[in-house]
Amino acid sequence: MKLGFIGTGNMAGAIMGGIIRRGIIAPEEIIGSDISEAGRERAGKEHGIQVTADNRRAAKESEVLILSVKPQFYAETIAEIRDCIREEQLIITIAPGKTLAWLEEQFQKPVKIVRTMPNTPALVGEGMTAACPNRYVTDEEKDYALELLGAFGRVEIVPERLIDAVVAVSGSSPAYVFMFIEAMADAAVSEGMPRPQAYQFAAQAVYGSAKMVMETGKHPGELKDMVCSPAGTTIEAVRVLEERGFRSAVIEAMKACADISRNL
Repeated sequence: MKLGFIGTGNMAGAIMGGIIRRGIIAPEEIIGSDISEAGRERAGKEHGIQVTADNRRAAKESEVLILSVKPQFYAETIAEIRDCIREEQLIITIAPGKTLAWLEEQFQKPVKIVRTMPNTPALVGEGMTAACPNRYVTDEEKDYALELLGAFGRVEIVPERLIDAVVAVSGSSPAYVFMFIEAMADAAVSEGMPRPQAYQFAAQAVYGSAKMVMETGKHPGELKDMVCSPAGTTIEAVRVLEERGFRSAVIEAMKACADISRNL
């Protein structure tokens, strides 16, 4: 097998789905293990991959192994599979709080590890992933890992010291954005707009605005100023947001998120 997964949940599904759609690895070259029978059956049916209840089999049969279990299960999962891990094998992790040093200590031997932090927009092919390889990963292996991670969105190499910032600005931030969309839709509903239509307008506004940042290269402040006509409606809305501590609330929320990530 070229690619193995331990854990076949939503994030694993997003990763394998992107890789298969891009034609990087064929479904028959992917194996996924999961303690949940329902999870295994779903992954097998949706993606056409091989599935098993045996984590050790997935570890033994794969060239690249993605650990996609929850952070609290990492220690016991690694303890179960570490004697199956080979020197040439590449391990990709997606757990916040699990540092490269901690991971290497759990494996109890030199292991090629790429620590990553993706986010849930990977489910629609628009993820943002940070990647941090350890010292055993070669440039060729790093490039291959980036190709895999780029199959479901954008990916960038970051120093490990920034991973907690990544958790705050990217890993957890879809939740903030969903809250913002929901709040805007609620306001539109209060003005008489039907709720399904309100969600469409709010979501498209966020999507289009993000695309402008990505594609124009302009500073977000400059783009904001382009919307704010003198004595107009938008600058008044911006004034109220600033008065209510909008920026500070976002910053403080992200700081709290990063602090939790550091202490997982």
